[in-house]
Amino acid sequence: MCGRFNLRLSPGELQEFFSLFRVPEFPVRYNIAPTQEVVSIRHDDQSRRVAEFLKWGLVPQWAKDPSIGNRLLNARSESVAEKPAFRNAFRRRRCIVPASGYYEWPETKSQVKQPWHFYRKTGEPLALAGLWERWMSPTGQTLETCSLLTTEPNPFVAHWHDRMPVLLSDDQIDAWLDPSLTDVSALQRFLVPCPDDWLAADAVSTFVNSSRHEGPECLSPVAAERPLL
Repeated sequence: MCGRFNLRLSPGELQEFFSLFRVPEFPVRYNIAPTQEVVSIRHDDQSRRVAEFLKWGLVPQWAKDPSIGNRLLNARSESVAEKPAFRNAFRRRRCIVPASGYYEWPETKSQVKQPWHFYRKTGEPLALAGLWERWMSPTGQTLETCSLLTTEPNPFVAHWHDRMPVLLSDDQIDAWLDPSLTDVSALQRFLVPCPDDWLAADAVSTFVNSSRHEGPECLSPVAAERPLL
């Protein structure tokens, strides 16, 4: 799964890299956790890329209680087209969630789990494939939420985890965001592991293990051996 990530770009840097028409103000974040608001990118009604805040944890339109979003943080690419919670958003409401890197905790016998930070070797931000929904409460209040897509790991990530986020290349983003693209077979071609040479991984401080912690200390390097397959 993908359960924690960071975004260490300024709004201006994000706007320039992703060619955004509009971007809100937001702080640098080192430890973005489920149920928090995340910066997301989608198309507006004129097919322009805009960045907006969505709450992480998808609430389907038909949900009676928004707390269902606490359990819908990730959507498995193998079943997203059939799952009632995700299938409508998969066809019509897709987004990307930009990240500078994401964290994983490999299985270990130790009581304290060792976090690892995954990021692009090039230093470019990641484009995490996501879905979004707009839910309305009985009193008419709206809530916009998102979920991140996961897939099987590439050979590199498989050393640490049996899942990884779906990461899109620059030339895939506009097609992924296009709500007029509704063909399931065409969409599923995006849902594959990224190339094996995209990512690097560093062991980092257990300070990041608590979602209450924030700041550069989350990325403090530590010595640890890469897990064996």
